[in-house]
Amino acid sequence: MILRHPEWLALFPALLMAGWLLPRLGLWKLPRMLLIALVTLALAGPHWRRLQDGIDLWVLLDRSASAEEPMAQALPEWERLLEKHRGPNDRLFFLDYAAEVMRRGAEGAEIYERNRHASQTGLAIHQALALAQKEGRDRPARVLAFTDGYATEPLTGVVEKLARQGVELDFRLARVAEQVDFRVAALTLPARSQMGEPFLMEVEVKGTADGTVPLRIQRDGQELHSTQVELRGGTGRLRLTDRLTRPGVAHYEASILPPQDAHSGNNRYEAMIEVSGGPRVLLLTSYKDDPVAQTLERQGFTVEVVMEPRSLRTGQLAGVKCIIFNNVPAFEIPADFLRALDFQVREQGCGLLMAGGKGSFASGGYFESAMDELLPVSMEMKQEHRKLMVAMAIVMDRSGSMGMTAANGFTKMQLANEGAGNAIRYLGAQDLLSVHAVDSRAHEVVPLQEVGPNRERMESTVRRIESTGGGIFVYEGLKAAWDQLKTAPAGQRHIILFSDAADSEEPGDYRRLIEEILADSGTVSVIALGTRADADAALLDDIAKLGKGRIFFTDKAEELPSIFSQETVAVARSAFLAEPVATQGAGAWLEISGQTLEWLPEVDGYNLSYLRDWASQALITKDEYNAPLVAFGQRGAGRSAAVSFPLGGPHSARVRAWPEYGGFLQTLVRWLMGERLPPGIGLRHRLEGNQLMLDLMHDDEWETRLQASPPRIRIAHGTDATGVHDLAWERLAPGHYQASMALTEGQMVRGAVQVGGATLSFGPIMAGNSTEWAFDETRTEELRRASTVSGGRELFDLSQAWRSPKVVRFSDARPLLLLAALFLMLADALLTRTGWWMPEWAWVAWGHQGPRLASQEARQHQQRLRPKNLPTREPIPPILQAEVKPPDQDRQSRFDRAKRRSAGSR
Repeated sequence: MILRHPEWLALFPALLMAGWLLPRLGLWKLPRMLLIALVTLALAGPHWRRLQDGIDLWVLLDRSASAEEPMAQALPEWERLLEKHRGPNDRLFFLDYAAEVMRRGAEGAEIYERNRHASQTGLAIHQALALAQKEGRDRPARVLAFTDGYATEPLTGVVEKLARQGVELDFRLARVAEQVDFRVAALTLPARSQMGEPFLMEVEVKGTADGTVPLRIQRDGQELHSTQVELRGGTGRLRLTDRLTRPGVAHYEASILPPQDAHSGNNRYEAMIEVSGGPRVLLLTSYKDDPVAQTLERQGFTVEVVMEPRSLRTGQLAGVKCIIFNNVPAFEIPADFLRALDFQVREQGCGLLMAGGKGSFASGGYFESAMDELLPVSMEMKQEHRKLMVAMAIVMDRSGSMGMTAANGFTKMQLANEGAGNAIRYLGAQDLLSVHAVDSRAHEVVPLQEVGPNRERMESTVRRIESTGGGIFVYEGLKAAWDQLKTAPAGQRHIILFSDAADSEEPGDYRRLIEEILADSGTVSVIALGTRADADAALLDDIAKLGKGRIFFTDKAEELPSIFSQETVAVARSAFLAEPVATQGAGAWLEISGQTLEWLPEVDGYNLSYLRDWASQALITKDEYNAPLVAFGQRGAGRSAAVSFPLGGPHSARVRAWPEYGGFLQTLVRWLMGERLPPGIGLRHRLEGNQLMLDLMHDDEWETRLQASPPRIRIAHGTDATGVHDLAWERLAPGHYQASMALTEGQMVRGAVQVGGATLSFGPIMAGNSTEWAFDETRTEELRRASTVSGGRELFDLSQAWRSPKVVRFSDARPLLLLAALFLMLADALLTRTGWWMPEWAWVAWGHQGPRLASQEARQHQQRLRPKNLPTREPIPPILQAEVKPPDQDRQSRFDRAKRRSAGSR
């Protein structure tokens, strides 16, 4: 036993001293002494050591691509040894991990190919500790990692959490014997180049043996050069030049194809170069010969037109000062590109314009999308703007892959459930909904019913759907949904199919089924978890195309709730009003132009939306909504605008015939592109190995301004420009600031320097590629240190995996002590107040006199009262005889006599 607060023991002798000084307290009586002892001991915080029966062993299995071969060879034997030495009360749990962590079920678990290009060992350890705390019920636990040791992330916070939970980390390295291996070690490019300027690139190839290796270089997916590289002393190099005639970012890839190679995963390397060419406009459009592009080009703008939104890359944002979305639906744009817009606008000072049409705003699926908050109008849905009635069925994939944990700590199934709950929330009271969860068959979760009176119960039910293993039988889910929808009253019938793009099985005769759905006014949209490169992506894409619906691809499960919301609002809301409407000016045009504009009196149709409180409106409708037609506002360092009527295509005849069409577009786009950078300041960036170097140069006129407001660097990571943070400057000399940061191999970064109200942007920049195949021994040493600090070790004998942790576990004894003290206090009060009969020895122990001792005391008292001169044998007068009474009765007699005397005196 140990005491957490032994200083409280000093209270016991202090209380005994008080009892000696104040006898009337009776603290020296045995029961009260015991009571004091129990309370004092409880205050001291006693804990006793627990004896544990059994241990929980959490085994982490590295399923990454680099560990595939050694794990396949050794894992069956390791699992057999663990089972052999397992005790009767021991429990064994397995977690498979690569880029994601998934608990192994009864049937085992598969990690899909798209998830195997990383080794998130730190995430796996954190997940194991969380599960051990949740399911262990204070049982001792250990973590055992089977891995090649080459994690792709640092083990941040692992040591502290292991120590906090008292869990020891063991590991066993899974590696193959040294073999002949070649790899592309580097592809070196300048960070930036001018249009038409030649630049030098260098490719470095390394290997464990000398020889000749075929090398191919590609630029933006097209082969640029193919040759042979000779390795001497384990290293070979190739230098060549290239030049680019278009602004933006070019993506280069060097790859080798050696005849003998141990690891093919390190045979390629990627890099990027930014080509400067002045500010330009990026126009995403669904119209061939878009009048917006023609008008802006006539006004002298450099316009890059994109008619295939699915081909968009984040690198195309480099050098862009204004992005225009002209009737392009959200589901056709890569999710990474949409997510990158927030940094492009708020931090890099780019302008954003969305024009109206059936593929724009809420009807285009932009409600709660990554760019929703950037727009100056809100796409919220109000009751009076809903369609007459929608009958919707949601088909939910609950296969084994949905049990994987996403980056935010929730499982994919939980995030999909949240999305289905959002769909229920955005449907109208008169709408109908059914929900089916599908694995190898369809399970009815919510039968087709009206949403209004059942909304809360529906949401509660769908949020409890769980992943059960197996795959998803697509045809079964679609058929079950349609069997219910076709019984709904006339109206819009729509099915949302949520499925894993890598595990959508048994499509059956889905084409015939979709033909039946279309014939009865039904449509089908698909929410696909994964990418277009996954095994079943083509099937899901075909289902959406045949079903006249939309398809959303995302490999980030955290986005599922917002995607469900986008699709529901696009279906349930009359977001585009295709009737002519009169207009009226709202006066705010003078905020962006010094001249007034003669507005067109009518537009052919518009997207219904509402002005945000931070935005201004220049033109509104003259109907019952007074909705904004031209709105704009500032978003961080950039600006955004919304033109709610179409600028091209259907419903744009009146607008294109408007005499001020060109002047309106020119003024609005120039305002969106922002102010020109004042002279006297410039930014230079370069890569030195994996180190990004930034140099800010300025002349004397900028010195005072920078002292009052120092320049600020904002950095974003990844293709979606997340993880935004600041970078600190160092002032090297007057007129020269410098900053640097180490870049992670294979990760794209973008940045902006905000200075004096202006913005200098740079990137995207990429350093290196494929950390999964880097075989960095520092990661192995980091794992070894974490294991040692926690009390674990590298296990060569797996029988030691079940040893009890060295951390001693204690239980709190205070509840038992306080319970005993309470019982003792009640017993003392009971016996003291009632005089309940007890054995003579118990009376003495309790601090009282029993009846026999009281009689003896009375006789002794009688002897003391006897006169000294009376003969011994003469009888004692009755008046001198004292009645033998217990002490309590004697006290009661004295009280009665005093009461009678008081009554007589009155």
